[in-house]
Amino acid sequence: MKWQTKAETGISPYKISYESKIIFLGSCFAQEIGEIMSRMSFDVNVNPFGVLYNPASIASSLDKLSNPSRYTKDDIIINGDIYKSLAHSSEYSDMTEEGLLNKINLSLEQSARFFKDSEWVAITLGTSWIYRLKSTGRVVANCHKLHSDSFVRENLSVKEIVDFLAPHLEKHPQKKWLFNVSPVRHLKDGAHGNQLSKARLLLAIEELVNNFPNAVYFPSYEIVMDELRDYRFYAPDMIHISKEGTEYVWERFAEFVFSNGTLALLEDYKRLALMREHRPMFPESEEFTAFEKKKRELEENIAKKMGKTL
Repeated sequence: MKWQTKAETGISPYKISYESKIIFLGSCFAQEIGEIMSRMSFDVNVNPFGVLYNPASIASSLDKLSNPSRYTKDDIIINGDIYKSLAHSSEYSDMTEEGLLNKINLSLEQSARFFKDSEWVAITLGTSWIYRLKSTGRVVANCHKLHSDSFVRENLSVKEIVDFLAPHLEKHPQKKWLFNVSPVRHLKDGAHGNQLSKARLLLAIEELVNNFPNAVYFPSYEIVMDELRDYRFYAPDMIHISKEGTEYVWERFAEFVFSNGTLALLEDYKRLALMREHRPMFPESEEFTAFEKKKRELEENIAKKMGKTL
C-alpha cells in the first residue's frame, strides 16, 4: 500500500560541485539551506542583505550586487533609538548611523565580489506581496515594525514578478539560476490568500525557466506540501519547517543538483562537520591530540579525492 505521494524533482541539467561558488538570496528557507551548505564546506554566501521575501526586494539586491554603490544616510531610518536599513532585514541594525553604514557597506563590498565570481545564484521566493513606503514609493525589504500607515501594500502580478527578475538573468547568462518557492506559509491573508501568492510565484518561475536556458527550478514547495504534509515536519509555530523537514528537503536538493563526485565527497564532509561540532574541550589532553590526528587524516583524504593538497 502506498502511503505517500512523492514529488518528482527530476535531475538538474547543471551540477553543483565543491568547486562552485553559490550565493543564496531570499526567504528564511534559503537561509536554512544555505547554512547547511556552509556547514558541509561549500563555498557559499548566504543572504548578504538578510532574509528577503518578495521578488522586488530580491531584484533590488541583485541590482546592488551588480552595481555596488555605497549606502548613504539617505538609505537609513531610525526606529526608536535604533538605526535600520529598508534594504536589509532587522539583523542589520545598529545603535549609531555610522555603525550601521559601516556594517551594510562592508557586507555589500564582500558580497558584490562574491557575486561577481559566483557560478550559481539560488533564489527562494516567499511571497508576491510587497510594501511600499508612502513617503518615497520605494519597495522595502522589511517593515521593521513601523506603523502600517507608513506603507501601501500591493500584490505583484505574474508579469511584474517576471519583469523584476528577468533582466538579471539576461545580464548574467554565464551564471546558473536556481529558483524555488519557500514552503513556509504566509498566513496573514489566510490559507487561500497564501496559496494565491504561492501560485503567482510558481507561475512566474515557470515563465523564467521556460525563457532562460540558464534557469532551473527545484520543487521544495511541492516536496513539503506533498511528501511532508504531516504537522510533525513543522516547527512549533505550525508555519515554519522543522529541522528534520529541512534536512529532508536538503537531501532531495543534493540529489537534484550535485554531481556524483560531489555526493561522494559530501559523505566525508558530513563526518568532518560532526567532528568539528564535537571537538574535545581541553587542547592539552590526549583525547584532543587523537581527535586532531583523526581530523587531519580525514581532511587529507578529502584533499586527495579533490586532487588537491592541504
